[in-house]
Amino acid sequence: MTAHPDLEILNDAVEIPFEQRLEELGLWPIRSIEPTILQMNLGYVCNQSCAHCHLDAGPHRTEVMTDEVIDACLAFADNAGISQFDLTGGAPELHPRFRQLVSEIRSRDADVIDRCNLTILSEPGQEDLADFLADNKVHVTSSLPHYRESTTDRIRGKTVFERSIDGLRLLNSKGYGKPESGLRLTLVHNPPGAILPGDQMSLETDYRRRLKDEHGVEFTDLIAITNMPLGRFLRFLNKSDNLRRYMSVLEQKFNQATVDGVMCRFTLSVRWDGTLFDCDFNHCLDLAIKNGRELDIRYVNLDNLVGRAIRCLSHCYGCTAGQGSSCGGVVTE
Repeated sequence: MTAHPDLEILNDAVEIPFEQRLEELGLWPIRSIEPTILQMNLGYVCNQSCAHCHLDAGPHRTEVMTDEVIDACLAFADNAGISQFDLTGGAPELHPRFRQLVSEIRSRDADVIDRCNLTILSEPGQEDLADFLADNKVHVTSSLPHYRESTTDRIRGKTVFERSIDGLRLLNSKGYGKPESGLRLTLVHNPPGAILPGDQMSLETDYRRRLKDEHGVEFTDLIAITNMPLGRFLRFLNKSDNLRRYMSVLEQKFNQATVDGVMCRFTLSVRWDGTLFDCDFNHCLDLAIKNGRELDIRYVNLDNLVGRAIRCLSHCYGCTAGQGSSCGGVVTE
């Protein structure tokens, strides 16, 4: 298979390749442990086209996970003892089997994270989505790049902030973000451009105060995620001549204390077609998990996965800069 064209662009933009940096520190290779999280990318169909989306998701995309792959994910999870499913996309709720899948996972007493973009809650046909999520005690994790309307709309599109606030109010009305309800609502902060996110705890304090005071909105917690130099964001960096500067920032802020906690060690990412990846970012670059050949959720067993060497390249500086970055927020305090 031909290497993804973005790989050469990324490798040319760094001074020291990521794997060389780890090797110099005696940290190469990073090896996986038994997976506890299965991240399922249900497809690239989305009602938004965000500037920082590394998978180029949008209304024009048609890729969706088949029933065969979904069933294979559930079977693998049963055998591997997976305790948490991370449903993502695109907008995962637009998958025709989304609700059935959530119900099947919850019947196994496993946790479900829904990577919800908030505006989906007001799309036609989704009027009862908030009730469904609450009834099934789904952990809603929602991108809100900033508590300022202008910043969020610049990243996610015009009127997205207003619609997102409406979505948060709706979730609050179902109990989300209320300590006594047990319904967890996590907000996701992305920096507005080619900079690292600020301190996660300080950001949460600022978000909590501003959203409560200005919009009457509550949430459970906040995670900060570094903008990965991939997809639309990579093209923006390259076109604006900011790629080398941004990669230099990531390199200079490399923190070896983050390496043990990177999400690829305990998370498996499944693309809509069944191909397995160490993480959603390797998915973007077509860097599939290999054991002589690319591995597929329909044909793999746990022995092929535990202790494997993670496929790391220059984009991995994004997960190991500063406090680190993962789908669960910072990696180290």
